[in-house]
Amino acid sequence: MALPVLAIVVPCYNEKEVLPATAQQLLDVVRKLAADNAISQESKIVFVDDGSKDCTWELIENLCRENPQNFSGIKLSGNRGHQNALLCGLLSVKEFADASISIDADLQDDISVIDEMLKLYASGCEIVYGVRSKRNNDQFFKRITAHCFYKFINILGANIIYNHADFRLMSKNALNALEEYKEVNLFLRGIVPMLGYKTGIAYYERKKRLAGESKYPLGKMLKFAFEGITSLSTKPIRMVSVLGVVIFLVSLIMIAYSVVVYFKGDTVSGWSSMICSLWSIGGLILLSIGIVGEYIGKIYLETKQRPRFIVEKKLP
Repeated sequence: MALPVLAIVVPCYNEKEVLPATAQQLLDVVRKLAADNAISQESKIVFVDDGSKDCTWELIENLCRENPQNFSGIKLSGNRGHQNALLCGLLSVKEFADASISIDADLQDDISVIDEMLKLYASGCEIVYGVRSKRNNDQFFKRITAHCFYKFINILGANIIYNHADFRLMSKNALNALEEYKEVNLFLRGIVPMLGYKTGIAYYERKKRLAGESKYPLGKMLKFAFEGITSLSTKPIRMVSVLGVVIFLVSLIMIAYSVVVYFKGDTVSGWSSMICSLWSIGGLILLSIGIVGEYIGKIYLETKQRPRFIVEKKLP
């Protein structure tokens, strides 16, 4: 039986501080796995430059020039976001690879579990999720918000894996199925579980970033979370509708109460209750319009059918 060809896909954005160390560590892993006959000698590490503003692409070019057998590079024409860069890499490698592993350039995800992922793949798993066993290195606020996000998005109907980011193995079959999903608003953590193939889980402890700064500060994390919720579920709109019905029923009760009080002669000015009602209902209306508008905006982008990424250059 032929050894599987593995492609490790690494999306990069302004990663000049970590890229040399990342490339060397991944190369060591690939060579060791090949020496142990776990993967083919034709396996590669593919860096996808997501429109970096520093010298990331120049570093990728140097790696490909020095070692074209193990390194490959893809340069996008502009910054299209982590998910689109990752998708570009995955769809590019499926033509030659039997399996792919996606991992971020900071190598906070533990590359030592790649061997376990490959064993699960060999046992018949088409998708293997890298899942964090604990979050001890995270700040308290990040742990709490991450926990709430996973719980909330699963309540809304999205079947995502708890404590899993984008560190995963996917077979060629899984990548072919992923290619059938054409939406512009990508949230791969939610789409991949929809594929329905046999899955496995490899647990690991996340490390500290090798160097540089995180590319996902709080604001970007919140935007990413909101993108995931609105891309995968229509329940927020349904919740707004239910809330609207509840408030309408409450308003009917308040109208009846006001009529009774009026005929009893116990009327008061009611300035405070009126102001509170106006502010609360006004805020609810604006929130509802915003949620509905967010979905309409996504429909607008989907109907345009614009390309999710444009490849400017590919090496080798």
